[in-house]
Amino acid sequence: MSRSWCHLCDDLLAGLAPIAARFGVPVDVIDVDSDPALEAAHGERVPVLFAGEIELCHYHLDADRVVAELDAYRARVPDAAADAEVGQRRPDFG
Repeated sequence: MSRSWCHLCDDLLAGLAPIAARFGVPVDVIDVDSDPALEAAHGERVPVLFAGEIELCHYHLDADRVVAELDAYRARVPDAAADAEVGQRRPDFG
């Protein structure tokens, strides 16, 4: 979750980009201000990074936690890298 005028959001996304590229996962940026329900749920507590339903971090990137989650995903889904190459489902971060 992000918002357009948030420097912490920009910082988190910039730090996340090389990790996402390394693992071949997409990053979906959702603007909390685009949806009143999201804005009410998250308020000023952005950025927030999720892997599916799991909150990985907020305000600042926890790179170690993100990498650990991606490593765990690879362990659960051994063909994750191959799936990513052919466009199969992989964890979305956003």
